[in-house]
Amino acid sequence: MSEITLVLAALAKGEGKASAELLPLVYEELRRLAAARMSQEQAGHTLQPTALVHEAWLRLAGGSAPSWRNRGHFFGAAAEAMRRILIERARRKSRLKRGSGQTPLNLADLDLAEAVPDDKILLVDEALERLKVEDPAKAQVVVLKFFGGLTNEEAAETLGVTERTVRRQWTFAKAWLFQNIMDQL
Repeated sequence: MSEITLVLAALAKGEGKASAELLPLVYEELRRLAAARMSQEQAGHTLQPTALVHEAWLRLAGGSAPSWRNRGHFFGAAAEAMRRILIERARRKSRLKRGSGQTPLNLADLDLAEAVPDDKILLVDEALERLKVEDPAKAQVVVLKFFGGLTNEEAAETLGVTERTVRRQWTFAKAWLFQNIMDQL
């Protein structure tokens, strides 16, 4: 068992000090994942990888007693927390933008390639919600890779499947999401 898995087991048993032991063990990996995800954002964005990690950590450690089974399960939960933070941020910016007196945009003229990164995140998230209904396993791969920044190998370890399965599901999910987004525009 890895040291992270042992600390997660202690957390599940309710040992309060285990939370303080967990952060130093996972911080650099979480920061790497956040940096990979944030590298896809437009230049000049205000959210930095460190802030994303800290907010995700507060969500992960802040609620009821966590029950992560292992390292992979924890990093899957972290990827989902980062996804939700980015979606909430994009929605908040979108709401502010709508009320700022800008002229309305005709959806028929909207090109996905021209959408700003926050709008792209919202489009992907809406399509992802539809994919979750149709194929939850492929949707989880999207969360881990697109929002969590995991590699195929890391996603396979997290999900307990082969790297080949992740590659196949990722290929299908990208095509499905693209088609679904284009159908919605």
